[in-house]
Amino acid sequence: MAKLNIAPTKSNLLAIKEQLSVAVDGYDLLEQKREILVMELMHMVEKVKLLERELDKSISKAYPALRNMLMTVGGDQTERISKSIHYNYDIKEKLVQAGGMTFNSVEVQLPKQQLFYSFMGTFADSDKVMTEFFKLLSLLTEMASIRTIAWRLATEVKKTQRRVNALDKMIIPQNRETKVYIESVLEERERENTFVLKSLKNRKSGERND
Repeated sequence: MAKLNIAPTKSNLLAIKEQLSVAVDGYDLLEQKREILVMELMHMVEKVKLLERELDKSISKAYPALRNMLMTVGGDQTERISKSIHYNYDIKEKLVQAGGMTFNSVEVQLPKQQLFYSFMGTFADSDKVMTEFFKLLSLLTEMASIRTIAWRLATEVKKTQRRVNALDKMIIPQNRETKVYIESVLEERERENTFVLKSLKNRKSGERND
């Protein structure tokens, strides 16, 4: 790692020591942050896995119920019922705290389930189809929210890891090498100054003796 191109002076030595101290402290803090974010991300991944299992169960109930309805009342009647159903969904942005950070996510508020069609010309399992798809929609909106947070956490982990690597692989080694270089130059100058002073002292001593 190449040292910084600065003059080997005492003031620069003090400055590089300060930079090195800040870089080391920053590395420790960023490493702690990275570990916390990774733990939060793993927690979110586990939530996603659990939701995926719930989604599989919900799908295994919702679509067979719809298929049964299609077979029982036919496609035309099913379409007629579906066109009579109108819901308004409230989708809004929300702030979520994770790993000591605030992330933007989405929240979907589902309306209360109700019947929009007449009991005439329908069959009992119509309610089952509505219920199962409401459950499925609820799980899908929850999954969307959690996946959004997980994606933002993963992005933050990558950014933090890049900063940790930059400090660990470049900035800290570079500052350390520069510090060692300046110290060695100053020590060499000190030895030279000491040698010169001793030489002058010895010369003056010799002149007095003559």
